[in-house]
Amino acid sequence: MVLRIGDTAPDFEADTTEGLIHFDEWIGNSWAVLFSHPKDFTPVCTTELGYMAKIKPEFEKRNVKIIGISVDPTDSHAKWANDIKETQGYAPNYPMIGDPELKVSKLYGMLPAEAGDRSEGRTPTDNQTVRNVFVIGPDRKIKLILTYPMTTGRNFDEVLRVIDSLQLTANHKVATPVNWKQGDDVIIAGSVSDEDAKKQYPQGWKAPRPYIRIVPQPP
Repeated sequence: MVLRIGDTAPDFEADTTEGLIHFDEWIGNSWAVLFSHPKDFTPVCTTELGYMAKIKPEFEKRNVKIIGISVDPTDSHAKWANDIKETQGYAPNYPMIGDPELKVSKLYGMLPAEAGDRSEGRTPTDNQTVRNVFVIGPDRKIKLILTYPMTTGRNFDEVLRVIDSLQLTANHKVATPVNWKQGDDVIIAGSVSDEDAKKQYPQGWKAPRPYIRIVPQPP
């Protein structure tokens, strides 16, 4: 399956370090970040899991749940958590999905159908495509997909920035420009006519070009 932005996030049941979950039910009315790892006890992912635990409160402020996945079983995840705590200062404080039969990895298009049905014996290189970030909205639609190589750690501060933009633009007819961050000016969406924009922004806007209408970030 090839997933794209706007697709419905596939539902599944899976064992996690916090028990069995039904993904749709687990998300509830929240946003969610699903981030994947090719195998337990891999160095880059160890740093990522620790950092996500550290900044979990930032996701909670935004009504975002976070959940990890690795193809290894949950008892392996529990042992890995000790290493993460000792080396990064934080152990995962969110569920980690065990995917020893590769079902979720295939469902989300991270492994091909012919990858088999067992994680045992597979190397990190075999699973190198399992390094993704999916941001999912309360409507269950996929809002963002990022895929990273094994040698590059993910920037989860950037994921928070994108979530700020996604949540802002979901509630207001605006778009965010390059390198935007919370509090910066925004752009009136192209779907809004000048006539309608004048009603919403009676103070007007800056327009270096007619199609670039800049206003302060809506409250």
